[in-house]
Amino acid sequence: MIVKVLVTGGAGFIGSHLCDLLLTQGRHVICADNLSTGSEENIRHLLGNPHFEFLRHDVTLPLKVETDEIFNLACPASPVHYQRIPVETTKACVYGAINMLDLACASGARILQASTSEVYGDPQVHPQTEAYWGHVNPIGPRSCYDEGKRCAEALFFDYWRQSKVPIKVVRIFNTYGPRMHPSDGRVVSNFIVQALRNDPITIYGDGSHTRSFCYVDDLVDALARMMATPDDFVGPLNVGNPAEVTILELAELVLGIVGGKSRIEFKPLPQDDPQQRQPDISLARSALDWSPRVTLEDGLGDTVRYFRRLID
Repeated sequence: MIVKVLVTGGAGFIGSHLCDLLLTQGRHVICADNLSTGSEENIRHLLGNPHFEFLRHDVTLPLKVETDEIFNLACPASPVHYQRIPVETTKACVYGAINMLDLACASGARILQASTSEVYGDPQVHPQTEAYWGHVNPIGPRSCYDEGKRCAEALFFDYWRQSKVPIKVVRIFNTYGPRMHPSDGRVVSNFIVQALRNDPITIYGDGSHTRSFCYVDDLVDALARMMATPDDFVGPLNVGNPAEVTILELAELVLGIVGGKSRIEFKPLPQDDPQQRQPDISLARSALDWSPRVTLEDGLGDTVRYFRRLID
């Protein structure tokens, strides 16, 4: 019998790629999204597929569908978006977790929470392991997302302990690729769009702070593998690319791929912006037999081609 899978936030950047993968694996996919930051364009190519359904739905409201698995990805994920609607972001994290966990209880479904490396805040441990509890400002401009995701993790583990809901928790590190929103404020999309338009490449800080970038195809592969693990393996699990680069190195790499006449411009670093971000993925390697395959150069090439078509 075909497995029914609900993907909340399924019209978003990561969610739409996950829907693609699940359909290739023979699943019936129900994509739920209120399109506040997602886009119907991301799933338009799937709308004629008989094994794909689209529901315009806000996860802060209860949902009743028949499903065997739930991937809970619904939440604004870029600083530009979540700082514009901080209250709605916290509601999406907390009410969304409760509603999807209640659905999992009612349907007997497995449920995976797409958490984030932001639960580590501006880390004092490097690289970050799953055992690290984080260094987060609970009242800063990023707290709606950081603390919202931390609360969602707490809810998942409480439902697991109290109600025996079969959960999976994945902490996603910086992810990039086609279907990123051109104005989402994330560093990869910012740099590429600026370079394509010959605008100044804006670096916040001196460019020495670091990130680790995972291509979206690698990321969704890990999510699917995590869902397939035995019930007694619940996470949390880091998923990301451990190859660490400075923001200045990223800017220079993008300029080399795009070409053009952009110059680099430095601006003050935003409040609570992490100085370092690198996942320890030892657990993902051992539990999922997973590690990222796409190099940063190759992934950026694909992403530049996507944005070039979008902008031209």
